[in-house]
This record gives sequence, structure tokens and C-alpha cells, in this order.
Amino acid sequence: MAEIRNYTMNFGPQHPAAHGVLRLVLELDGEVVRRADPHIGLLHRATEKLAENKTYLQSVPYMDRLDYVSMMVNEHAYVMAIEKLLQIDVPVRAQYIRVMFDEITRILNHLLWIGAHALDVGAMTMFLYAFREREDLMDCYEAVSGARLHAAYYRPGGVYRDLPDTMPRYQSSAIHSDKQTRIRNQNREGSLLDFIEDFTERFPTYVDEYETLLTDNRIWKQRLVDVGVVSPERAKALGFTGPMLRGSGVEWDLRKKQPYEVYDQMEFDIPVGANGDCYDRYLVRMEEFRQSNRIIKQCVDWLRKNPGPVITDNHKVAPPSRINMKQNMEEMIHHFKLFSEGFHVPPGEAYVGIEHPKGEFGIYLVSNGANKPYRLKIRAPGFAHLAALDEMSRGHMIADVVAIIGTQDIVFGEIDR
Repeated sequence: MAEIRNYTMNFGPQHPAAHGVLRLVLELDGEVVRRADPHIGLLHRATEKLAENKTYLQSVPYMDRLDYVSMMVNEHAYVMAIEKLLQIDVPVRAQYIRVMFDEITRILNHLLWIGAHALDVGAMTMFLYAFREREDLMDCYEAVSGARLHAAYYRPGGVYRDLPDTMPRYQSSAIHSDKQTRIRNQNREGSLLDFIEDFTERFPTYVDEYETLLTDNRIWKQRLVDVGVVSPERAKALGFTGPMLRGSGVEWDLRKKQPYEVYDQMEFDIPVGANGDCYDRYLVRMEEFRQSNRIIKQCVDWLRKNPGPVITDNHKVAPPSRINMKQNMEEMIHHFKLFSEGFHVPPGEAYVGIEHPKGEFGIYLVSNGANKPYRLKIRAPGFAHLAALDEMSRGHMIADVVAIIGTQDIVFGEIDR
């Protein structure tokens, strides 16, 4: 009698639910997964090696391109590692701006996650809803940095510039009349802070809409409940962080446990799950929407009342103002030296871990006193999560693998690096 062998199948790398460049080799017994072997490296861009050949400032835009859904948060860990080695202080206003944009980025990340995750499982409307809100927050990115995606807004010592007093407005066109354009521009008449405040007022209603669509939807629950269960002990052993760890019931959030910038001034809660399945991880991220919104409101309130500098006045690290640079020879030299040679960082090593939307994002930086990093190591949260895909998928069906990939919220820019 013929020997019965498991069937091996490629899942990806161009699979619509593989989220880009993931290749899974699945060993199947019928439709049941017996083994899942992730093959990565198809998006490898040598970011850590490239950083050794760039000045510290030139590597900031590379950070945006790691997890290209959580741009400014990647920059945040990198500039904090440089600041730790340089031992420079960041103005408080810059810290509040960073925290506000970290949380805006968290919402942006989770919006793409819920849109893509729901689309993978079969809910089309969610994707369209999520992108509607992403447009508003992308406009905030564009207002401060000039770029919608790769912002390069955080700088060692602070942020590139203060928040603008005006928002870009829609123009009348053949499609939109003057009256329609006036209605579309209603919340764009004031400053960026006014626009963000208006968004925070509207956003909880949108989250309610998402929950109405999904939370008690029986198809959604059938696809997510008891799928990809990870116990708290296994979650810690596998190196889970962020919503993946909190979904398993472990209350761990670097913003609370190891506060950085002004997170210790913020009031917010850490949502945790109970069962460690895909559904719990969904619920944790939905609550994170609301908590991030809370933090943004607090930042807007503080920033309105407290004007001040947004970058250090140490011109060995941060450029002088354009006006001073054109009127003063010493400032001109500072500007020239900074953008041609960069700044020299004292010898030493530093690790900075921050609460990225996907988990703990860490930068380990080694300096030998030169104007370029001697070594840079990035600790990407998605890497540890993807490594657990085999364990999470075993015994489930092929369709459940799609739900598990969705709930892991992986992006390959940071996994392959």
C-alpha cells in the first residue's frame, strides 16, 4: 500500500493575504497545517549596514522605510539612542510633539492593520472606512514634514520645526463645487492643532462604527475566536511584545513600565486580553485606538498653552535658524559643518526600546567617536512574532493561517531590514 505523505505548498510570496513578501512553505495534511516554515529576506535592504556609511543625521530617513506604516515611531527610537550617547536634553515642547505624533502613528498603524486584517478575513467595507480616517492623519504628517509617508520629522535634539498655523485646504474643481469645497474645508480653517483636536472629537464615533461592524459579527468571531491561541508563558518565552503580548493577558507596556519623553505625564490605560487568541488581540488594538486618542487630546491641550523651542540650541547637533545662518558667519559655519560632516558622537553604546504600535522597537547603537555609527542593530517587534507563526498555525486550517498573519500585524520592511 502506498505511503501517505503530507502535501507541501507555497503560500506566497505574491499571495494577497501574505502581506507583501512573505513566503510560507506549508506542510499540509488535507487542509490542516502540520508545519509552517516562513521564508524571509525577500525585502532585505541592509539598513543596518548602510547606516555605518552615513552620518547620524542621514540615517534618519532610513528609519521611516523600516516599518513603513509606523514611520515616526521608528525615527523616535533612533534619535533617542543618539541623544542618549550625546547626553543632550530635548525641549519639553518637542517631547510633547513627539508623543502626540507617536500616538497619531499608532492610530495610523492600527487603521491599516484592521483594514487589511478584515479584508483578509472577508470584510471589504472595513478597508474603505480605515483609509478614510488615514487620509486625515496623513494630512497631519504632510503639514509638519511636507511628506505623507516618509516624514524624517524627528531630529536628534527635538523635531524639524514647530507645528504649522495653517492646514492645506481642498481646492474647487470640476468634481467639487465651491459649496462642497467649503464644507470639506470646515475643519481646516485653523491651525494643525485645531485640525487634530477636531479629529480626536470625531474619532471615537468611527471606532464605534468599526466595532458595530465587527466585534459581535458572528462570521468575524467564527474566524477569530480560539484561533492562534498563545498562553502568557509562551508569549513571554517567544519574545512577544506590544498587542501580541497584551492579547495573551500580560500587562506590559513600555510607556507605563519604562516611561520615556512625557508619557509619565499622560493618563491612559493598558488594555489586556484574557484568552490569547486572535479575537483578544483584535479587542486589545481596538481599545488602543481609544487610549491613543486620549493621549493625543492631552498633548493638544498642553501644546496650546505652552509655546517654546522645539529643538536643542546646541548648534553642534542641531542647525541654527535659516535667518541667523544667513546673517552670522559662525552660524553659517555650524550649518555647513553639520550638513557636510555631521556631528561626532562620543564613544560608547546605547540601547533604546520604545512602545512601537507592533511591540518593542529597539535601537542598539555603538559609537567609536566618529561621525557615523560603528554598529547599528535594530530590534524589530515583527521578527519575533513571525518566528512564532509555525507554533500558532499548527493544527489549524489554511484559512486560519490568513487570520493569524493578519492578527500578527507584520510588515516586512522591519523584519527583513
